[in-house]
Amino acid sequence: MSTLWTPGGEVPVGDRRTGASDESAAPDDAAASLEDFDLDSLSPEEREQADQYIRELAESRERLKAVPAAVVVANHAMGLYELAALHLSSQPPNFGQAAVAIDALGALLEGMQGRLGEAESTLRDGLSQIRMAFVQLKNRPQDGDAEEFGNGNSEDEPAA
Repeated sequence: MSTLWTPGGEVPVGDRRTGASDESAAPDDAAASLEDFDLDSLSPEEREQADQYIRELAESRERLKAVPAAVVVANHAMGLYELAALHLSSQPPNFGQAAVAIDALGALLEGMQGRLGEAESTLRDGLSQIRMAFVQLKNRPQDGDAEEFGNGNSEDEPAA
């Protein structure tokens, strides 16, 4: 049975036309359309929770629309930086996953050059720093496993 998450917990979601739930539907299908949501099958408390969730979602979307897109994109870029830092701070560092996040940040900054406003220079500095940290960690010998991490180029290394 499909469910819809609400602040009050999971709420069963059925097909309003047939009364049956569609377990084969993609998760985004239920969230994308409220037409498949059977409000009549909910208790008054569950219905109020669902209504409150829908109102909060609409308010959140309106607040997001009020923020310049460059600010939102820069925030996501910082998330990529943080993701790379998390993988580099793991013991042992996860160089492959860090490289994916670093390359994604680099691609985003390259593709958005000149369009991210005042955050752009900070993001570029962050990209340089995280690349430098990657190289330093990758080349650091660790308790006899220097050969494992190597010091040459590998598929794990982010693009320069």
